[in-house]
Amino acid sequence: MKKGKKITISVVVTLIGLIVAIIIFLRLRYGGGQEYTDISTAPKYSSSQLQEVIAFNEPIGNVAASKDTTQTTRVFFTIHPESRPETNKLMEIIDGEATPYPDASFQEKFNTILGVFTDQQNRLWIIDHGNHGFDPVKVIAFDLTSNTLVHEYSFPVDVAKKLSFFNDLSVSPDGKYLAVANVSFFGKKPSIAIYNLETGESKNQLENHSSVKHEKYVPVTPTKKMRFFGGVIDLLTGIDGIDFSRDGKYIYYAPMGHSGLFRIPTHIIADFTKTEEEVEAAVERVADKPLSDGIRTDFNGNVYITDIEHQGVYVVTPEGEGFTLIKDKRVQWADGLSITNGGTFYLADSDIPNQMLQSKKHIAKNAPYHIYKFEGVANVD
Repeated sequence: MKKGKKITISVVVTLIGLIVAIIIFLRLRYGGGQEYTDISTAPKYSSSQLQEVIAFNEPIGNVAASKDTTQTTRVFFTIHPESRPETNKLMEIIDGEATPYPDASFQEKFNTILGVFTDQQNRLWIIDHGNHGFDPVKVIAFDLTSNTLVHEYSFPVDVAKKLSFFNDLSVSPDGKYLAVANVSFFGKKPSIAIYNLETGESKNQLENHSSVKHEKYVPVTPTKKMRFFGGVIDLLTGIDGIDFSRDGKYIYYAPMGHSGLFRIPTHIIADFTKTEEEVEAAVERVADKPLSDGIRTDFNGNVYITDIEHQGVYVVTPEGEGFTLIKDKRVQWADGLSITNGGTFYLADSDIPNQMLQSKKHIAKNAPYHIYKFEGVANVD
């Protein structure tokens, strides 16, 4: 055999070996998911109660409705960054139409915004994950009375690390603390980031604790099993949904690919002098839950959990009882929730199966994408 052919064969064999090694690495690190048990129940509320708020031509990210019951409810949403929006990224629904918020010129200042939240101080908060931590990870807030920017904070790089994914967020009822679910899908270091708005300090808590990690459950929706690249990579996701209790005493949180709903006392996790062991010891498993995305609490102590596999919303009562509240076949991926003080629920359907790792053509073909609401069910007793 000629020398040139030997070299060529050697190069090919080396490349094949490298490709196989990469596939094995990705499979071990990001694959191997298992299906989860269906714990959903017959829904307590009829699907007829689910009303369409808007049908939009780009995938919805998250939704936030104003909580002030003395004024007309205002509804805001982000365009999901996974869909690679090219112009507008934050919208307000006005007279049934989506309008850039606070205006069209501000949109270029946003990078990869996803989570949105309205607090009891009538502020709209937005988290920008900064391309998974490769750009500055920021949280900003607008005053909804004046529609002006009133707060902006960039997380330090030791908190918002490269390959982080700052996703859902919540603000304590007294407006002192902000909590962010750091999914860290690629970095594999999920955590809860706490930001003290009074001192300007922030810290990662519960990094890689079992309560913020997945249990290797891969979501299976009516559209598809969330498995990619020929089964090499599964959507195995840790902490996602997060919310303060309405009395501010606890932070409730839920990893997407985990069977449990957890909580931790606010005064423990927000005390940066506590040791890692002291914080971890304060974690409490509250109840079983479905594979989930967003969560929200109400004034009655209920925790509402979006059920991404069964097209609806699940609820865990203060007594730990769990059941399906509402479901509808129109919902493709029950993502984020927002609850007004008056008890109106807004549900973002991000339709993750039809936007994640999909082409712009595929995304456009599967439009529109939706936000729904259902009324007067804050008290499920």
